[in-house]
Amino acid sequence: MINIQKNIKKINEKIEGACFTASQKGKPSSNNRQNPVTLLAVSKTKPVSALEQAYLVGQRDFGENYLQEAVEKITALSHLTDICWHFIGPIQSNKTKQITQHFSWVHCLDRAKIAHRLNDHLSERILQNNGQDTSLNICLQVNISEESSKSGIMADEVISLAKVVDNCDNLTLRGLMAIPAKNASVECYKKMQYLFNQLQAQYPSVDTLSMGMSNDLNLAIANGATMVRIGSAIFGDRD
Repeated sequence: MINIQKNIKKINEKIEGACFTASQKGKPSSNNRQNPVTLLAVSKTKPVSALEQAYLVGQRDFGENYLQEAVEKITALSHLTDICWHFIGPIQSNKTKQITQHFSWVHCLDRAKIAHRLNDHLSERILQNNGQDTSLNICLQVNISEESSKSGIMADEVISLAKVVDNCDNLTLRGLMAIPAKNASVECYKKMQYLFNQLQAQYPSVDTLSMGMSNDLNLAIANGATMVRIGSAIFGDRD
């Protein structure tokens, strides 16, 4: 039987260790950042009961890839009002409305068209809610390893897409997301950190570099990651 609570404790200890090592080397870590490294529990394909176990030990940020499955979970757990839902899968145009209705974060924005659709749907919600402000936190997905099989913008497209998001009244630009190739070099991570720092210098709202999974957690944190996405190490292998 998977011990989710024990697994989360182990992952948090690894994060703390990676932050300490980074701080000892004079690199950014949770000890000298404004915000610590956030654990995003990737809960796709896992049942509601597994998420509830994670919640009981303080896990609040959950990442979902599949919209229909996610909406069912969000509805089932709607009584847990402090859960923060992150959409981390590819976005199809016909899914944007539902995303704005159910998620606080989107980690995978890579097209201006999608930014505008998300913003327009949020405008509709604000009208329906009698002017009550509603916003969506956005990370731009960067295809840092330039893999044909992965979504994301190229490094030289970051600034232009960031400007599009910043000009959308209902979107808040929070940073960047990347999934480096399995055997990516350290330079790949350093490049992401450089892009993040460049964006952060231009936009005060930018504070998130979503990068790093179970296999590259230490390397990601050593190079500025503020959020790591962990799935199977918490919940076991995917169903």
